[in-house]
Amino acid sequence: MSIKKRLNFAFRYLTGGLRALPDFIIIGEARCGTSSLYKYITSHPQVIPAFRIEVHFFDVGYSLGLNWYRAHFPVRFWMKVLEMLRGSKVITGEKSPYYMFHPHAPRRIAKLIPHVKLIALLRNPVDRAYSLYQLRRRRGLELLTFEEAIEREKRLIPSETEKMLHDENYNSIEHRRYSYISRGIYIKSLSRWFQFFPREQFLILKSENLFENPNNLMQRVFDFLNIRRFEEIEYVKYHEGKYPEMNPRTRRELVEFYRPYNEELQKLLGQNFNWYE
Repeated sequence: MSIKKRLNFAFRYLTGGLRALPDFIIIGEARCGTSSLYKYITSHPQVIPAFRIEVHFFDVGYSLGLNWYRAHFPVRFWMKVLEMLRGSKVITGEKSPYYMFHPHAPRRIAKLIPHVKLIALLRNPVDRAYSLYQLRRRRGLELLTFEEAIEREKRLIPSETEKMLHDENYNSIEHRRYSYISRGIYIKSLSRWFQFFPREQFLILKSENLFENPNNLMQRVFDFLNIRRFEEIEYVKYHEGKYPEMNPRTRRELVEFYRPYNEELQKLLGQNFNWYE
C-alpha cells in the first residue's frame, strides 16, 4: 500500500464511527467470478465500493476490530448527501470469497449486520477446484501436482477445521490456501449459513450464467439489491486464467465425488445447476 493510501486509511480509521456498514456482501466462492461480479455491481451509480476489493474482516481480520472494518466504507452523512443530490438511494458493499467456507464468518456477520444481503456465486466445483489450484501454482504457493494436492487436503483440512472450531482466534493459512476440493462442497457451507440467516437474504447464482450472459444476471442482482436496473456496464472478465487441461481420470473421479453433494444442493435450493449435462 502506498504512503498516500496508508494516510487515507488512517483518516478513515479515525472516522470509523461515522462510517456505514455494508448493505451487501459477496461471500464467495473463490474462483467463481466474484471479482467480475463485484466490479460490475460497483460500476452502478448507486453503489459506492469499499476501500479495497477484498476486505476479509470476518475471516482472517476479525481481531483488527470494528473500526478497522468500518474504515473500508463511506461516511453515512456523505451517503445521505449523495442520495439527496441523485434522488435515489445509495448503497455500499464488499466481497471476500473466503467468508463462505470459513466456519466462523456466518455467525460473526449475523451478530454485526443481521439484515445484510448476501450473494453467493457457485461454479461447477470440479472446474472451481482446478482453477484455484492453478492460481496457487501461478503465485508460487503450490508445488505439488493437482492429484498430490488433493491427497494432502484429505489429511490436512479436517484437522485444521477442528483447530479453528476449537479456538476461534486460530487463523489457518492451510485451511484458506489448500482447500481446493472442500470449498466446492457447497451444501455444507450454505447449510451453515442458513443457520444464521433467512433464505430471503441470499441471492445464489450459477457462475456459468455470469460468464455466458452477464447482462441478464446483473439485472437480477440489481433487483435483489433494490436499486434500478443498469445496463451501461463493460463486461470484462477479471482474473481469467489459462492453464493445461485436467487429467481426464481425475476429472471423472471428482465428478463422481461431487455428484451426491450437488444433488443435495439442488434439492435444498430448488435450483438445477446442470453442471454435468
